[in-house]
Amino acid sequence: MLIFAHRGASGVEPENTLRAIRAALEANVDGIEVDVHQVGDRLMVIHDRWLHKTTSGLGQLQEYSFEELRLLDAGKGETIPSLDEVLALTTGKCIINLELKAIHSVDVLYHYLDNAKRDFTLDLSQVLISSFNHRLLNLIHQERPEIAIGALTACYPLEYAQFAQQLDAYSVHIDIEFINQDFVDDAHKRGLKVYVYTVDELEDINVMRRLGVDGIFSNQPTKVKSHLAHLDSTEL
Repeated sequence: MLIFAHRGASGVEPENTLRAIRAALEANVDGIEVDVHQVGDRLMVIHDRWLHKTTSGLGQLQEYSFEELRLLDAGKGETIPSLDEVLALTTGKCIINLELKAIHSVDVLYHYLDNAKRDFTLDLSQVLISSFNHRLLNLIHQERPEIAIGALTACYPLEYAQFAQQLDAYSVHIDIEFINQDFVDDAHKRGLKVYVYTVDELEDINVMRRLGVDGIFSNQPTKVKSHLAHLDSTEL
């Protein structure tokens, strides 16, 4: 079961910051998930369009220029990272899951990824693009099929994981509130990986393990890895 640091190690450091990403890397996670918004022709790593939720700013993201946003405190003196900074830090170290929030141009995303391939030797096999915007995922898959996509859902669909299979997704990412054995079995029969968010409690970790999910997103990756190591040792 893969462990993804949700917004970096956001349980101990400010979410979606380079500080949180470094903490996740130090925990030797399998992957790191971050959120991406477009501001002009730049991509920034932040979860919400309302700045007061995670930064010292007020108002909405789109009301500020990139330069103005970089002056805000995202926690412990951290700035809001640009996507190229995140890719430079994570390339070759783990899977990077980019959850697309408000993206207006996929060409801007391709520009960042192609530059990272050139400048940081980014391997696209370590990139996973996820979103609740399934039309956006479909467009990316049609234009750049070499980029793996993960279809997000916060519900329990009538046809289980069929929606993700129709997108030809690599993985389906589902809210822990809706996961069960039937969904996992259906997704696996369709050739999909099943990743569950957000899993921090030990009892939930145990359940995810029993269900056979392929990965979990956690705000507390060190805690999760320690617990899983303990479970593995007791089964020897």
